[in-house]
Amino acid sequence: MKPTPEQLQAAQDTTIADVTGPGLKVLFCGINPGLWSGATGHHFARPGNRFWPALHRSGFTPRLFRPDEQGELPALGLGITNVAPRTTAKADELTAEELREGGAALTARVLRLRPRVLAVLGIGAYRTAFGKRKAVVGRQPEGIGDTEVWVLPNPSGLNAHYTLDALAEEFRVLREAVEGSTAGSSAASSSAASRAGSATTS
Repeated sequence: MKPTPEQLQAAQDTTIADVTGPGLKVLFCGINPGLWSGATGHHFARPGNRFWPALHRSGFTPRLFRPDEQGELPALGLGITNVAPRTTAKADELTAEELREGGAALTARVLRLRPRVLAVLGIGAYRTAFGKRKAVVGRQPEGIGDTEVWVLPNPSGLNAHYTLDALAEEFRVLREAVEGSTAGSSAASSSAASRAGSATTS
């Protein structure tokens, strides 16, 4: 349901709940919630935001989810959070200090939740929040604890640097990396178990 202008105005400077769960493969991290998200309680809710289409086109979800279906993501090993919790009309309303404070809080959240990958959606916000001025899109050289860190493009419709197809391709690269590490880990575990069994019976 489309929020009214009054509901959108009332959503300014509010917060919405994260979508998380145990054993996450990827914790997607937006910059901060927009007014549509603040008014509805759903992440990436504004029409024109390309997060949900990119998630589907890249193979992360079996079909195109609506923002109000975000609760189904943890069952797929996926979650959503934000660098900064405060809802604004535009991300550039956030101060650099808010982003840095958000980066510190996000680090603590990741250490607690221990997702396999943290995927920050916005290179500018990542650079500011974590003090990585030369960071580029893709896998980052430094993780957080046991969690890999990736940076993906901002899926906002205002990001003219990436088409939906290009955005979905960056999401797909991440998905294949995650699935590849899962397969590799499973194969290594099976191989180790096989060797252990052979050593026991020989």
